[in-house]
Amino acid sequence: MAKRGDLIDGVMLFDKPQSMSSNAALQTVRRLINAQKAGHTGTLDPMATGLLPLAFGNATKFSADLLDADKGYTARVKLGETTDTGDAEGAVLEKKAECLYEIARRGEVVERAPRRVTIYEIEVSDFDGESFTMRCLVSKGTYIRVLAQDIGEALGCGAHLTALRRTRVGNLTLDKAVTLDELKKGGTIEAARQYLLGADALLSTLPTVTLDESGAKRLQNGQRLALGLTERGRIRVYGPDNNLLGTCCVNERGVLQPERLIAQI
Repeated sequence: MAKRGDLIDGVMLFDKPQSMSSNAALQTVRRLINAQKAGHTGTLDPMATGLLPLAFGNATKFSADLLDADKGYTARVKLGETTDTGDAEGAVLEKKAECLYEIARRGEVVERAPRRVTIYEIEVSDFDGESFTMRCLVSKGTYIRVLAQDIGEALGCGAHLTALRRTRVGNLTLDKAVTLDELKKGGTIEAARQYLLGADALLSTLPTVTLDESGAKRLQNGQRLALGLTERGRIRVYGPDNNLLGTCCVNERGVLQPERLIAQI
């Protein structure tokens, strides 16, 4: 049976709307651009909005790279209530009339149990007496709803998320993302495809090496290339026409070793 869709390579930075699952977002965009092969780079809760990088065709080979990437969020946190899900979609478990500003006014010190988290940046603003906005940059595996719960627990009043928006995944940022309405606006597959980025958008943090035609052919045949490179670790490799060949590793002797290569037509 023939596969549906065209062999399209690229990355779509999608601004996921609220209440849509990550898989539903992927399948919706896939249909709009009529792509055959698709995958996302890590899920985003249905309640959350914001940046969801989607990979198509050969770009799916590199989608796992973003699973380990740092991520940025803007969240709205309500103090004084805990829910069974840690967000506004859950049932309220407990309410406390006394919240942060009242505890602080009395000069009390709230005991905080030690816990290990990886929070690179955190900024709190717009506190109105019961809710505040939290902007943070965190490592992989950090759940913002759990962070909000921990803050509420530390303050002794409980807390949960009322809104969550992802603003960054690695070096990819929300300001470059496209909304569902924008994708649909043109009314054609070609118009929607105009928002696709190259597959190497997922590899922007890696250093680059460009090979001549001979080197590119040898690499595509699975050969290691003794180039005496000074870079070490993972790199992205291009051919003579600036076409992405894939990713490689450079060992301690400066030898280029194939890792994930793109089949060239």
